[in-house]
Amino acid sequence: MKQIEGGITAVQGVQAAGIQAGIKKAGIKDLALIYTDTPATAAGVFTSNSVTAAPVIVCRKHLTAPTAQAIIVNSGNANACTGEPGMTNAHRMAAATAEQLNIKEEQVLVSSTGVIGQQLPMETIENGIQMAAKALSYEGGDDAAKAIMTTDTFPKSTAIEIDVGGKTVRIGGIAKGAGMIAPNMATMLSFLTTDANINSDMLQSALTRVVDNTYNLLTVDTDCSTNDTVLILTTGTAENPAIVNASGQDYEAFCDGLMFVCTELVKMLARDGEGATKLVEVAIKQAKNRDDAEKAARAVAESPLVKTAIFANDANWGRIMMAIGKSGAEFDPYQVDVLLGDYPLVKNGMDAGYDEEKATQLFDNDPVRITIDLRAGDTEITMWTCDYSYDYIRINADYRT
Repeated sequence: MKQIEGGITAVQGVQAAGIQAGIKKAGIKDLALIYTDTPATAAGVFTSNSVTAAPVIVCRKHLTAPTAQAIIVNSGNANACTGEPGMTNAHRMAAATAEQLNIKEEQVLVSSTGVIGQQLPMETIENGIQMAAKALSYEGGDDAAKAIMTTDTFPKSTAIEIDVGGKTVRIGGIAKGAGMIAPNMATMLSFLTTDANINSDMLQSALTRVVDNTYNLLTVDTDCSTNDTVLILTTGTAENPAIVNASGQDYEAFCDGLMFVCTELVKMLARDGEGATKLVEVAIKQAKNRDDAEKAARAVAESPLVKTAIFANDANWGRIMMAIGKSGAEFDPYQVDVLLGDYPLVKNGMDAGYDEEKATQLFDNDPVRITIDLRAGDTEITMWTCDYSYDYIRINADYRT
């Protein structure tokens, strides 16, 4: 596996653009377009929130035929809780993009992110779509990554080359998200491209599997958004043996590559959580089962008391024990070990005799890795989060002002 430059446009035959349409304040990119030279096989995973934004509904509809050739994304406005006008506007975004690219509307997938409850400025967006179509470039991945940002402080992009069946396969991705992030995805958009030769069923299977072990194990503030979307397009041009079932090494190799890309993006998302100063990894070991592992990890990763202690470099391990105790996971408290990195804070549910000064220094690391061994089974997972700082309140209090 080799990391390469280019993000989503590292894949041959993929163009992208990110432009300033005028949806947000002057000088900030706010409209992204991703385009494949030929129709691509597509798959998607979406928010579990029952308050679902119009673009998510349109994407689900268009993916009933799992091919697409373009993704149009605006930031600054979520087009959620906008009723029939919002649905009409989501379709207008797809139609305007299709017209500019001379493709069918059903081949356009739509995403939006930003403030909920406001109607899209459609004249501005349609003018922007014309600009974006003209700006498409095989080097436009970075601009697209910038254009989908909201409260993000940096663009999130990565790409790799892997070997699948003796052929080089490329996978690239971009993502956005900094707040309203919780398992079952986040206020998070992620767009992935690849040239893997893989059929639609296996592409959807791989994406669902990877999302369950990456984006669905990401949390910043427990809030599950209305717009969460992960989309993947494959041009199928890599010439690897066609992946048509989930039983072979080629499928596993592709899943491993996709897992790497999405894990890298998840770490960027967690590190850029609103007001965050540290990336935090919560590793659960020897849980009774997957459900218990997730319960325990989530309880720690989402605890405001744990997250504020991490911000303060305070080795208050009692907050961690409290969190796993309320999680509903089954374990014996007097079998639990807690480590900060490789340094023991808790042994058999009690103070491990740690040095406070050393623990404080370790909490000042980035990332902070907390390992919790429940000694109750053989399941392990890692969840990603961040600390809570004073700036989390400031950012969200000022979000619309």
